[in-house]
Amino acid sequence: MGSGADAESGCKHLLAVSLTHGHPIFARVFDRLSRLMEKEAGVHRTELLAHLHGRIVEIGAGNGINFGHYPSTVEEVIALEPESYLRHKAEVAARASTVQVTVRQGRATPLPFADASFDAAVASLVLCTVPDPVGALVELRRVIKPGGELRFMEHVRAGRQPKSAIQQWLDRTGIWPRLGGGCHCARDTVEAIEASGFRVERLRSYSLGPSWTVTNPHVLGSARVTAGLVAHEIA
Repeated sequence: MGSGADAESGCKHLLAVSLTHGHPIFARVFDRLSRLMEKEAGVHRTELLAHLHGRIVEIGAGNGINFGHYPSTVEEVIALEPESYLRHKAEVAARASTVQVTVRQGRATPLPFADASFDAAVASLVLCTVPDPVGALVELRRVIKPGGELRFMEHVRAGRQPKSAIQQWLDRTGIWPRLGGGCHCARDTVEAIEASGFRVERLRSYSLGPSWTVTNPHVLGSARVTAGLVAHEIA
């Protein structure tokens, strides 16, 4: 049996389907599990959000489990969550947060914000499920100010065989997306981030739970909006 963090990671991947289709039953499962797993997963959330400042947008905020990890230097968080049950939980979490958090209904794309309106964006265990990850990242790049940051924590395709081949087979056949509520276990999310007009500045790889699971490895890092690249021109 996997560790608590592994269960929470897998659950968040399932939950991310709410960005496109909604998943009311699993939303309730995730809400309970995420709280049980916070002791192990929380250290990664704290690292993800450390030293952020100013105005932040977070996509796929779920039940607001990240809100307690934002530092006091953050002036405002605009958190998007399309699933109604989780959005209500996020609203409760927002009221208990030490930073100002506004929870809104919304999806990864299109983002209902003006260009260059945020100092940073946060994507936490979400990009595995959005139908068009590059499109979602381009939207995030559009709303981040020049020189601003993207903070990301995602699971990615393994760098070695045979695991990488197994992950790609599971995605290609549709087996894992069906089992995982739309999750894709073989995405090269770091490559997608770079293709979307970001320069990755910090990156570390780690496992949540047993390293052999198809939703490992994970990456946690930050990327900076690159100058001179027009997001809308990316194919």
